[in-house]
Amino acid sequence: MDILNAVVAVLNFVVIPATAYGAQLALGALGVTLIYGILRFSNFAHGDTMAFGTAATILATWGLQALGVSLGPLPTALLALPVGIAVTALVVLATDRAVYRFYRVQKAVPIIFVMASVGVMFLMNGFTRLLIGVDEHRFADGARFIINVRDFRDMTGLSEGLAFKTTQGLSILMAIIVVWILFWFLNRTRSGKAMRAFSDNEDLALLSGIDPEKVVRMTWIIAAGLATIAGTLYGLDKAFKPFNYFQILLPIFAAAIVGGLGNPVGAIAGGFLVAFSEIAITYPWRKIAGYLFPDWQPDGLLQLLGTEYKFAVSFVILIVVLLFRPTGLFRGKSV
Repeated sequence: MDILNAVVAVLNFVVIPATAYGAQLALGALGVTLIYGILRFSNFAHGDTMAFGTAATILATWGLQALGVSLGPLPTALLALPVGIAVTALVVLATDRAVYRFYRVQKAVPIIFVMASVGVMFLMNGFTRLLIGVDEHRFADGARFIINVRDFRDMTGLSEGLAFKTTQGLSILMAIIVVWILFWFLNRTRSGKAMRAFSDNEDLALLSGIDPEKVVRMTWIIAAGLATIAGTLYGLDKAFKPFNYFQILLPIFAAAIVGGLGNPVGAIAGGFLVAFSEIAITYPWRKIAGYLFPDWQPDGLLQLLGTEYKFAVSFVILIVVLLFRPTGLFRGKSV
């Protein structure tokens, strides 16, 4: 019975949260790796694009709620998500035309694009704060749990309860659906194949008659969609605060680089690797040890690092990968 309690505790505090968080990081890293693979630069404004997309989705959610529209047990934000994606896509397309297009025409080196993206990051961060404020917002209405602790205990007779939040289930399910649609698009549609060809060899793609501006627009639209979905799922699961999305940029980039920048499969794998590492290393394992070794009473919490060092885990993973395998677990630089 103690072993079952230990298993449930690991599921409750490590596996389920890490899987949901990993799904959110994977979607964010996909946007980063798509821009790098096709537009050839690291977009440091991606985190604040997530924040802006989530803010737009929240405002649309409030509008729907004011009209009495809801999805019953599911968050109303799912209905507002297409609005958030559309607004964010328009903003990033306008940003590309106002900022990045000039440097593309000049054939600027990638570092110039990176520095430009840092400027865009600060502007978008300020714009998001003006739009929705700096306070924390919780907008996960509907049913809170798919499985709650009390029902699980009554059903199993175990002393350890299991809680599976609706937002965690949505993060995992939405990630599966979005990743499937993205890979289908890249591999089966004419536009997706054009994007892959442009990523593999830009000069050859141009000789083949592929419109580079169309590829750029499609890339920004897809990246905006991925950023808005990832940001909204992260906000639903935790809470929305603009500065949080600036902080989450580190684990997102760590996920993309660990998997291999420019490689979508690597971005997904990297997202889950970073998420499980962060949560497993910062989780206090004392309760699990108590179930497995009842006669042993450890002095500490058996926590390798405190939760305040969660992002330090991402940084260490990033440094190790850059030192020993710069191309990532999956070789990057292609879509």
